Amino acid sequence: MNVILLGAPGAGKGTQAVLIAKRIGLAHIASGDLFRQEQASGSELGNIAKSYMEKGQLVPDDVTVKMILGRIAAPDCAKGIMLDGFPRTLEQAKALDEAMSKEGKGIDLVLYIKVSNEELIKRLSRRWICRDCQAPYNIVEVPPKVSGKCDKCNGELYQRADDTEETVRKRLDVYFSQTMPLIEYYSQTGKLTEVDGERSIGEVSEDLIAVIESRIGR
Repeated sequence: MNVILLGAPGAGKGTQAVLIAKRIGLAHIASGDLFRQEQASGSELGNIAKSYMEKGQLVPDDVTVKMILGRIAAPDCAKGIMLDGFPRTLEQAKALDEAMSKEGKGIDLVLYIKVSNEELIKRLSRRWICRDCQAPYNIVEVPPKVSGKCDKCNGELYQRADDTEETVRKRLDVYFSQTMPLIEYYSQTGKLTEVDGERSIGEVSEDLIAVIESRIGR
């Protein structure tokens, strides 16, 4: 079972991807982590990606797809994968489908965690991050035990520049302009399932897992 998890910034996609992949037994492939791993290893693709990123340019789709395919070929992906953070655009989705089909593989299911714009703005503008371990906090709903300090490592909490309300609105505008065509694409293939993301982490997880298990006949 090869699954893509989609969700806007603040939808909880990263958290859910980790939980679901572990529960179902899928390899979790986060594109951001993959970039960092390839660069740290000094691989050819990692160096190519680094050359673009150092210039502030987007890594070409073909380079990213090659990284994804290389990762999918690893033994731990034999039972299936959970893609997190890729594809982000319609062009990337088509490139991924074409490349996977040549390998005799394909995407089986696309899960979209749907959250309203206003709820996303509320979540992101209240988000603070630990400088040391990167643990996230919502200063209203999930505040730290000690103000300004991380519960896990006692590191300093800060708000990222791109989490202010004005910037959040711009980020979401960009996200939805890129992603709506992607959602329509997967809807037309019959692979997309929407899940209400405006509930507790546990409730959203159970819904996502139920959809996957129904597809694999558990």
